[in-house]
Amino acid sequence: MTIAILVSNMQRNSCLGMEVETDLAPGGQDGLERLWQGLPVDGIRIAEPSHGVERIEARFYGNAFSPHRHDTYGLGLTLHGVQTFRYRGVERFSNAGNVIVLHPDELHDGAAGTPDGLIYRIIYLPPDLISAVDGHRTALPFVPDPVLADDGLRQALEDLLSDLDEQPSDTMMDDVVMRLAAGLFRQAGAPRKMLSPSARTAVLRARDLLDDRYTELVSSEALEAETGLDRYELARQFRRLMGTSPHRYLVMRRLERAKRSMMEGQGLAEAAADAGFADQAHFTRHFRKTFGMTPGHWLALRTASTRER
Repeated sequence: MTIAILVSNMQRNSCLGMEVETDLAPGGQDGLERLWQGLPVDGIRIAEPSHGVERIEARFYGNAFSPHRHDTYGLGLTLHGVQTFRYRGVERFSNAGNVIVLHPDELHDGAAGTPDGLIYRIIYLPPDLISAVDGHRTALPFVPDPVLADDGLRQALEDLLSDLDEQPSDTMMDDVVMRLAAGLFRQAGAPRKMLSPSARTAVLRARDLLDDRYTELVSSEALEAETGLDRYELARQFRRLMGTSPHRYLVMRRLERAKRSMMEGQGLAEAAADAGFADQAHFTRHFRKTFGMTPGHWLALRTASTRER
């Protein structure tokens, strides 16, 4: 699917103070004509995951997502319409051309702010990739303003989002992650908080154990034995480096597995069981809390988007 941004005088980017005119994907004028004759039905287009990074294009009218939270950074570009969402207790608005920055584990919803509908592209970036840029030596950057006019971040995101059909190479991904990390630390506007070598080692050991055993019930005692930290200190240090708690990290690995299974054609109950959830209802509760919709709705939106390509 081709996406291009042509913003009218009434849709100028208030942060940049200029019209946005960007072609984010290759394609002809016919695709642009179809887009502006009226938005298609609601849909989600999901690129093949690469290097642990999920890339998505979403198109919506009205309310799209109920309140939810990811364990990743959500870094996106508003392409068409007004993107509105409630974040840290405040209603936010993003016009076409703005960058969206959502911190891991921060509750937010999402909607189209006008009847014209909304199109945006976003990546879900594991915090581990950001912390790896400096060798896991510092806590994650927190950006207080989720709607930004930042050319460096925008250009880095465009490199990953311009063509969802193309898989980024290792070298391209390394470069983009480095630029995104630099932009996040720049926008955080605070001195970096260092982690001790022992805390860093403990968190990475806990991460590896959870990655290996995410379909199991991993106990606090097992994590304490693996890391040498008591459960409360581990939870504190884990959140500083990974952006969430060990429990949420494990649940997210299960959800990722279940989403892959659904995309491969498995039924909801089978996908839930394979990922380690107690049952389909347990899976659905966690899915909704994390993605703002039920698994069935997510599948329907993805199917609608696939049919239109």
